[in-house]
Amino acid sequence: MPTFDDKTRTELEAAAFRKLVEHLRKRNDVQNIDLMNLAGFCRNCLSNWYQEAAQEKGEALSKDDAREIVYGMPYKDWQAKFQKEATAEQKAAFAKSEPHKH
Repeated sequence: MPTFDDKTRTELEAAAFRKLVEHLRKRNDVQNIDLMNLAGFCRNCLSNWYQEAAQEKGEALSKDDAREIVYGMPYKDWQAKFQKEATAEQKAAFAKSEPHKH
């Protein structure tokens, strides 16, 4: 495995994060519950981690602002445009997976 200096590693991680966020913004057809059921995290988790990282650095970042960074728009707007009611099957899979608290 290659070894990178801290600056390069951070830059590569940041680029990968930006690509992930861009991908999730384009794939608004994929519901958060599907992400949770398959991968154990969703857009909200990602925004929570972003907010936690900001707080660890002493930066103020609200939950709404963190979500807007990930969703590319206010969360309520994303919900209105793209969020669908979860099916019984999705809800059952979610309950069965016993997702951890973030």
